[in-house]
Order: sequence, then C-alpha cells, then structure tokens
Amino acid sequence: MNSIDLIIFDCDGVLVDSEIIASEVEAELLTEAGYPISTEEMAERFAGMTWHNTLLAIEKEADIPLSANLITKNEAILDKRLASDVQIIDGVKPVLAQLTLPHCICSNSTSKRLAMMLSKVGIKDHFGKHIYSARDLGEDRVKPKPDVFLHGAKQFGVDPSRVLVIEDSVHGIHGAMAAGMRVVGFTGASHTYPSHADKLTEAGAETVISRMSALPGVIAALSEWSETLTA
Repeated sequence: MNSIDLIIFDCDGVLVDSEIIASEVEAELLTEAGYPISTEEMAERFAGMTWHNTLLAIEKEADIPLSANLITKNEAILDKRLASDVQIIDGVKPVLAQLTLPHCICSNSTSKRLAMMLSKVGIKDHFGKHIYSARDLGEDRVKPKPDVFLHGAKQFGVDPSRVLVIEDSVHGIHGAMAAGMRVVGFTGASHTYPSHADKLTEAGAETVISRMSALPGVIAALSEWSETLTA
C-alpha cells in the first residue's frame, strides 16, 4: 500500500451541494416526459452520471424514447438553479485551508459550470488551474471511466497508486478504482440516502465519512497505515 501524494476531490456532492439540485430538476423533467421518478430515487440511482448517460440508461431500461431537447432544456434550467441556489458543503473551507498535500478537482461537470459553482461558493481561486473536467477530454471519457482521474494525477506527476480520491457516487468510485487509486466515500451532501455509505463501501471505498471535518484525520490515518505496511 503506497503513501498518499495527491488528493483528488470530486466536485458535485463533495465540495458543493449541487447533486440534490440536479436530482430535483432531472426528476421533474423525466416525470413530465413520461418516466415518473422521485428526487430521492434520482439521487440514489444516477448521482455522479452525466445527464446524457442518464437518459441513455433510462431509454434502455424503460424502452421509451426521450426527446433530444431534454438535454438542452435540463442544462438551461439547471444552470439557472445552480447559479442561484448552490451552496458549499459544510466544513470544506476549513479543510482546504489546512490541507498540506497537493490537491485538485476531477469532475464530470463542464468547465463552465465548475467555474460558476466554485466561484459562487468562494473556492475557485484556491484550486487555480487544477480544476479538471472529464468533458474536456471527450464526452465518451466521463466517469465511471478513469480518464479524468488519470489526467489529474498526470498534471502533478503522481503515480495513481499514490492518489486518494474523495467521491460521493458509486460511478465516481468505480472510475477512481479503475484508475488504480484509493478512495474515501463521502455522504455529507443533501442527496444522501439510507444505504449510501454501504453502496460506496461495496463499490470500493476504504472508508466513508459523513462530515468533511473528518477528512484530515482520515488522510493522516490512511497515510500512517500505508507507511506501516511498507516499513
């Protein structure tokens, strides 16, 4: 087990409380389109997936055609809601202030949306240029594929086995695991559900935290464990 040289944060549902907003908007649009689904089920099943991939999964499962304009309609409504309503996850700013390890963001959200959300909650400048969108690599390279995680590690010259990822979704954890990285699950956002922690553990998270304030202690513990194993 290698020590930790880089921390990668997912953004939605880890740094900003945006997944619940996305789930509300998407559940409403799908219900109107003839696929009734609650906000809670939306969050549990599809958090961490792009809207495009969510629509593909639903079309395959339900065998119903979904209008192509759902994509642009969702983007417009969601951007407006996020710009007015998104909030930072409690405890993020103090944790970022005390982190001594290099860290970055690897997200499925677009660069434009990331910049808007991170600026609104006041942490965009903290990350500077180290904010990476999987969409910039290609629409076919989003999580659960590992591409954006590997891209993030490459920018710092860090071996994937020495990276710790903080993720709130099963899809994100699958991507990090495919990249050969270690993962801590996070269930402290508003879209969490009763079996959330169990699902993140089953997906491969070494441990799961429900408060961001617990992260520094977890990083220290995992680093110490790694050093003990390799000593």
